[in-house]
Amino acid sequence: MRFALYNRVLLLLTLLLTAALFALPFASFAPNRLVSGQPVMLTQLLHGAGWLILVILPLLLLLAWQPLKRPTLILTLLLCELLLTLLVALGGHAAQTLAQQGSALARTGFGSGLWAACALCLLIAADSVTRLTRSASLRLLLNAQLWLPLILLLLGGQLDQLSLLKEYANRQDVFDQALTRHLLLLIATLIPALALGVPLGILCYRRPRWQAAVFSVLNIIQTVPSVALFGLLIAPLAGLAGLFPWLARLGVSGIGLAPALIALVLYALLPLVRSVVAGLQQVPAGVRETASGMGMSRAQRFWLVEVPLALPVLLSGLRVVTIQTVGMAVIAALIGAGGFGAIIFQGLLSSALELALLGVIPVVALAVLVDVLFNLLISLLEKRNL
Repeated sequence: MRFALYNRVLLLLTLLLTAALFALPFASFAPNRLVSGQPVMLTQLLHGAGWLILVILPLLLLLAWQPLKRPTLILTLLLCELLLTLLVALGGHAAQTLAQQGSALARTGFGSGLWAACALCLLIAADSVTRLTRSASLRLLLNAQLWLPLILLLLGGQLDQLSLLKEYANRQDVFDQALTRHLLLLIATLIPALALGVPLGILCYRRPRWQAAVFSVLNIIQTVPSVALFGLLIAPLAGLAGLFPWLARLGVSGIGLAPALIALVLYALLPLVRSVVAGLQQVPAGVRETASGMGMSRAQRFWLVEVPLALPVLLSGLRVVTIQTVGMAVIAALIGAGGFGAIIFQGLLSSALELALLGVIPVVALAVLVDVLFNLLISLLEKRNL
């Protein structure tokens, strides 16, 4: 009987997963948050249900030689979900065990091997979901259910002894304030960016000769490094606040929310304007002629025909802007705008990895959530326009 390799992606990712688990530290244990942790290998923790990990890995390797049919893909997805849950649960159990051996200041965190293994599990699951269905909504549900066991572990308290959760418990108020400020930065950037970018994009579409000048200015703004742009705004805004006290009373100053919002809005304009122009330009000329032949006015043709057809492209640009703003809002903490960047930089300055991760993980999660929601909305609109 001849064996054929049907899934090279699964084979490669599983081999990398195995190497990460057994060659890299699974966890790290430190007497306090400021001392470098000692590596803890997976082989030191394999007992009880943990031995299932050694069963799942060869099963995934065997599935790479099976035809890419629905049962095989479903089994691959289920094994990945089980492996991911076991890995996180084993990490939480190791933290509980090591916490009993150390002092209250002791910290146990995920090692590089566990972080890499979790990422590879998610990649294998995503590949299986992509091969299973083309439906965007079903893909979203299948990927979302991967997180349900992890959420149950978190809510059940099995992960409370991890250093990351200890940092959250110690700084819950700070975390909540950072979340509120980060969302404020995001919303307060998107509203004026849409108010400026959409009309400017429509103007560039209707006046093609203006596009070169407008895009040149926006390109220059986009090439300025974010930290430099934040710095350039400090002096003029501080001067304006000094000349006009009512601006200072409104919160305008050289540092804080005002320069951060101005810089973020300026960075958001280029992808937003380009998406508006590209979306309107891709509307077929025949569709416009048909709308005109039906007696539609120019305004009716624009709002009832061109805008609905251009909306998926516009939303793609808005998706880029939103994800970009989620990430760049971190840098805004350098000028006192707050958000998760304040937690990240505090962790970096104090050499506290878990404190930095307490700011990094929500930013990544927020960016992924935004990307998923926009992709789902765009796919639904494209189906409606077919």
